Amino acid sequence: MLTIGVLISGKGSNLQAIIDAVGRGEITGRVAVVISNKADAYGLERARKAGIEALVIPSRGKERTDFEREVAEALESRGVELVCLAGFMRVLTPYFIRRFKHRIMNIHPALLPSFPGEDAQGQAFAYGVKVTGCTVHFVDEGVDTGPVIVQIPVEVREDDTADTLSGRILEQEHRAFPRAIQLFAEGRLQVTGRKARVLPARR
Repeated sequence: MLTIGVLISGKGSNLQAIIDAVGRGEITGRVAVVISNKADAYGLERARKAGIEALVIPSRGKERTDFEREVAEALESRGVELVCLAGFMRVLTPYFIRRFKHRIMNIHPALLPSFPGEDAQGQAFAYGVKVTGCTVHFVDEGVDTGPVIVQIPVEVREDDTADTLSGRILEQEHRAFPRAIQLFAEGRLQVTGRKARVLPARR
């Protein structure tokens, strides 16, 4: 059973997708703790409703590494093996990333390497692409540059707005993140350089 820790800053819809996938048996693991840097994040309530420990570790007014050390210690003390960033609105420092090397996953609402950073859906819509989507990747020391694990494409329709496109991408995020977590739980991800290879299922 994989022990998962989830970091959030907001409403936590991807957190809910992970919780639901665990409940359906699609993830061979459990969410041990949900940590938010914001006390008013609705994702904390989602965790509590699911019987998951919900922690607030404020980031404001702290040195970045001091904040990250608190988060890392909370995760490690609960035996967390995989850290999932589900709407966690902070860029992690090399200190944290090296402490959990190849054990941090992020979900991004575009087909990386296109449209990294904030408002990826708006960037894609404004650019006029015909296909965008979502990406689950391991976190490295760049911004949205880590090895890609799972990608799901989403067609941009002629009648789309930025909001309708964002909504359809979010639906696919809720499929992609649990899929990537389960690949990790099965020991099927092998990182070589900047590539995350998916190994065949064990028989």
